[in-house]
Amino acid sequence: MMQSRRIDPLLRRAQEHEDAVARELAERQRAHELQESRLEELRRYAAEYAASQMSAISPAQLANRRAFLDRLESAVEQQSRNVDRSRERLEAERARLLLASRDKAVLEQLAASYRAQERKADERRSQREMDDLGARRVRAAQQARQEGESQ
Repeated sequence: MMQSRRIDPLLRRAQEHEDAVARELAERQRAHELQESRLEELRRYAAEYAASQMSAISPAQLANRRAFLDRLESAVEQQSRNVDRSRERLEAERARLLLASRDKAVLEQLAASYRAQERKADERRSQREMDDLGARRVRAAQQARQEGESQ
């Protein structure tokens, strides 16, 4: 079996792996965008709530308002950490895709090199066959001439 044919299953596997990593990257990207969207919503809500004015606020209402703002702030911080973790996972997935793409490219270059070597070997073999055929025709013609002269 030719070397280029032996590498074909490896190439298919590398392509499948790259495709799977690309799908995972797309999923990570969607998840990251969702996390960022949630963070922006929380920030916007916290800002709106903090900016809203309440008339005739009692001390109890003021304490409740402050506690709610603190919880909102805590939720924003937690969501910010979620976004950071999501970004890290996204970057890790991008790195995995880059490696998978490089691995596939190496295999493609190797297969191309094997095919080029096989093509050259085929060309040499064809040239040798043509040379042999030409030499046989020349010998046959010489032999026919010699037999014609001897008669």
